[in-house]
Amino acid sequence: MSTEMQIKFAIADDHKIFRDGIKMALGGKPHLKLAWEAADGKEMMHKLEIKRPDLLLLDIRMPELDGINALQLIRKEYEDLKIVVLSMYDDQQMVSKMMEMGANAYLTKTTDPNEIYEAILTCMNEDFYFNDLVNQAVLLKLNHKKTVRQFYPNPVKFNEKELQILKYLAEDKTTEEISKLVFLSPRTIETIRQNMKNKVGAKTIAGLIVYGMRNKLLE
Repeated sequence: MSTEMQIKFAIADDHKIFRDGIKMALGGKPHLKLAWEAADGKEMMHKLEIKRPDLLLLDIRMPELDGINALQLIRKEYEDLKIVVLSMYDDQQMVSKMMEMGANAYLTKTTDPNEIYEAILTCMNEDFYFNDLVNQAVLLKLNHKKTVRQFYPNPVKFNEKELQILKYLAEDKTTEEISKLVFLSPRTIETIRQNMKNKVGAKTIAGLIVYGMRNKLLE
């Protein structure tokens, strides 16, 4: 990221004390500039129409329009807007649900401000920020083979070998381990993996795995 780049972020949360705390914690961080804040979901959607930020810090429990329904609306209108969920909920089903619906990161409100800042920068540079909470929720979802919502309107087609590799990547296997399982050289695995990322426009392995989840390729 260029040292000249500014990230315009917004906050949607119904607790003024929390909004003020976030503004104070992030106020001195490089590259960040507060675009606006909203106290409920309807106010947030109205301000989005007037001034679109680069990234939104979104609470789940809000009056008028909660974060779950707001996220659905946002993804229909503002596909490129980065969304970092900041919530009191740490339930794994809620975490995986919000990630599947289009969140780029999920943090609890007890998260250290430095990690919130790191999540913002990572989402802007790499699309997704994966912490232990999200990783555990994703793995639980994969292990139980629950259905996920299709996010991309025109999913990419993977061949059988690519699907095998995608599955092993989701299981956190190394390149060397995958090469032995599919009988290909590590260099070939790396090439296939990069080609898969290029196909879906993912910058990271995490992004590739999320793509697989959202398009029901990992069931």
